[in-house]
Amino acid sequence: MKRVEQLLHEKGSDFWSVTPETTVFMALELMAEKNIGAVLVMEGEQLAGIFSERDYARKVVLVGKSSKDIPVQHVMTSKVVCVRPEHSTEACMALMTDKHIRHLPVIEEDRVVGVISVGDVVKAMLSEKDFIISQMEHYIMGQTLRFQGCD
Repeated sequence: MKRVEQLLHEKGSDFWSVTPETTVFMALELMAEKNIGAVLVMEGEQLAGIFSERDYARKVVLVGKSSKDIPVQHVMTSKVVCVRPEHSTEACMALMTDKHIRHLPVIEEDRVVGVISVGDVVKAMLSEKDFIISQMEHYIMGQTLRFQGCD
């Protein structure tokens, strides 16, 4: 079972952030440039929130606000669900499914050390399942060859 710290080691722990005063438009530009679905909203070293494409769609576009005028702090998700490096990928998937979220900041000693996405978690879980299946196939083939040789 893979843990979050292993995911971060493999994918890297870089994350992108904006300040609460950053306009929604500027945050969207950063997200497009980096090909990401969310940015953390940081006040210095402290996590203040997360701003995602979903926040934009539901809290800006659907209510007719202008992305060039509104600061991220007015539309970000401020109650951020986070995980720790020791959490398993299965625990992250359960949390993301239960809370209907796609991004999890990773916190260690009260500071952000990375972000994982639902894509990262799915990729890790599929890789683990493929490895287990491969090991089982090798085991079964080995047993079959030994059994056939007993005649």
